[in-house]
Amino acid sequence: MPESSSQDAGPGGHTVVVMTRSGCPTCERAEQDVERICGELGVRWSTADVDTDPEWRAEYGDRVPVILVDGDEHGYWSVDEQRLRAALEA
Repeated sequence: MPESSSQDAGPGGHTVVVMTRSGCPTCERAEQDVERICGELGVRWSTADVDTDPEWRAEYGDRVPVILVDGDEHGYWSVDEQRLRAALEA
């Protein structure tokens, strides 16, 4: 699923995927937030374009960006920094 990765998984072994699409300013902001947060915590993260897979488009297309933590939906439309940090530090 991941297209690009920035770092190895952190101490908790967590991974974050930002489900995104081309030309989505909100997605770009979410990617910047996730990159910063995951960088600070040493957590591996990546992006996946929902428009490259019909199942992803059907599941996530109307809510991008969608943040997945360890494969589970964590949030959408924006990054809740406090909540994401709590999940990654657990």
